Amino acid sequence: MKFKLFDRAMDIKIIKIIIVIIVLVGCSIIIKDEIVWQFGSDDYYDDSSYSSGYSDYQDCNVAKIDIKSFIDVENYDGESVSSSEVVSAIEDANYSENIQGLILDIDSYGGLPVSAEEIADALVRADIPTVALIRGTGTSAAYWASTGADVIFASALSDVGSIGVTISYLDNVAQNQMEGLHFNQLSTGQYKDMLSSDKTLTYNERLLVERDLDITLDNFIQAVADNRNLDIDKVRSLADGSSFMGQMALDNGLIDYIGSLYDVKEYLSNLIGEEVVICE
Repeated sequence: MKFKLFDRAMDIKIIKIIIVIIVLVGCSIIIKDEIVWQFGSDDYYDDSSYSSGYSDYQDCNVAKIDIKSFIDVENYDGESVSSSEVVSAIEDANYSENIQGLILDIDSYGGLPVSAEEIADALVRADIPTVALIRGTGTSAAYWASTGADVIFASALSDVGSIGVTISYLDNVAQNQMEGLHFNQLSTGQYKDMLSSDKTLTYNERLLVERDLDITLDNFIQAVADNRNLDIDKVRSLADGSSFMGQMALDNGLIDYIGSLYDVKEYLSNLIGEEVVICE
C-alpha cells in the first residue's frame, strides 16, 4: 500500500512538473513575440545589428540635434538637455544608412563638464560629417560640446567660448543668524557638508574645491586644444572665463566660419554632393 501511495505521489509530481514546463515555454514564446513586435524583427537578437532612430526618415539626409538649455547627464528637471539622449541621437544618425551629415544646433550657456565631454567625444567618434552651429550663445560646457564637431559655425553676433569653471554659491549664514537659526553639523567627515549653504566655507574646504576646479579647467583646456588642433598655451591664454563674439572667436581659432544655417547647409551640400534636406 505504501508503495502504491508513493507511485501515485510521483505521478502527481511528474504531472505538475510537465504543467510548469508547458507554462514556462508558453510564457517565453509570448515574451519573445512581444520583443520582436517592439523591435520589428529578429534582428534584435543579432548583436551585429543596430536599430537607428533615423531609419524611418527616407526623405532627408542630414540630422539636426538641438542643444537649447542647460546640459545635464539626464533631463532630471524636464527642462535640461540630456547628454545621454544627445549621444544616442548622434550614434543613431551615424549608423543610419540615409543620413550623410549632422548639425548640432546650439544656443546654451553651458552645463556639466561630464555632459559636455560625452557629447564632444560622440561627435569625434562619428564617421559622418558633423557641424556645430552656435546661434545666440555657445559658452562653457556648450562650447566644449561643440569642439567635437568637424567644424564650428557661429554668427558674428554669437557669444562663444567662456572657457572656465565655476561652482560659486550663496550661503545663508548671516541671514540664518538674524533669524535665530543655528546650523548643527552632524557629519561623518569634516568635508562631507563643505558646500552646505548654511555654513561658511573653511580654508581647507576652499582649497579642496579650488583643486577640483583646476583639474576640471585643465581637462577643458586640453579638450579644446585637442579637438580644435590648437596650441594648448594658446587655449590657456583664452581660458579666463570670458566669451568672444563671432569674429573674435574666429580670429582666435575657436570657430571655423562666420555663418548661419543657410551657410551650414551649403557647406554640407558641397561636402556630400547633394542638396541638404534636414530631418524634421
